[in-house]
Amino acid sequence: MNSTRIVQQIIFDMDDTLIHCNKYFEMILEQFADVMLDWFKDYKLTKEEIRDKQTEIDVAGVLQSGFASHHFPQSLIETYKYFCILTGRSFLATEESQLMELGLSVYEQKIEPYPGMLETLDLLTSQGHELFLYTGGENVIQQRKIEQMKLAAYFKEHIYIRQHKNVVALEGILASHTFDRSRTWMIGNSLRTDIIPALTAGINTIYIKHPNEWTFNIVDLKTDPHSTMYTVSSLEVVPQIIAEHLHNEHNKRTLT
Repeated sequence: MNSTRIVQQIIFDMDDTLIHCNKYFEMILEQFADVMLDWFKDYKLTKEEIRDKQTEIDVAGVLQSGFASHHFPQSLIETYKYFCILTGRSFLATEESQLMELGLSVYEQKIEPYPGMLETLDLLTSQGHELFLYTGGENVIQQRKIEQMKLAAYFKEHIYIRQHKNVVALEGILASHTFDRSRTWMIGNSLRTDIIPALTAGINTIYIKHPNEWTFNIVDLKTDPHSTMYTVSSLEVVPQIIAEHLHNEHNKRTLT
């Protein structure tokens, strides 16, 4: 077998790696801020204040309970309650219900793939690589996305859904299948839940960096000189990165 065609075991994150996700939350948060500015128009709140408080509550909740579907709408309600207390404005059950409905609507959006998703998965499959899907969230919601995008055609039984994405969860996946860590890759957009756990587990990583990333995903990264990490801006270059890595590794072995 050609050295650049050595079969790799490639683990893909799903949300904001293969399919759009954050932009739907941003859309709902913009609507939420507009509603709040209307409700609190007599109290001189700013959109920045509202968004900052929601982010604070949202991130704290995800750290505690993982990717639970009820948490996002609850973060809107908790933000609303915070400003009711801060300003002395009356809290209304009808407004709470409106915010719950708004928050839950994020899970009803039509799913869209990132550019090159099908081409990337087709190419890697045609090259004989073994593909795995590792996504964070609740089973029903994530399975709906997987079915809509027909991702089981590429990942088959190698689909892992976890409410918490961290090194413990990743190690559990690595222990559930015969992985060779030297030829295993984690592809994802989150430094916190994709890249750092993968580097800790000693596998190769490709970080897909987005310009408007969710605050939860942005953490400090201390790289190990022995770790393999590539940073790219597009899913479409992933096959090229892996091929070039294999070619360079082959050349190193040839020279030694």
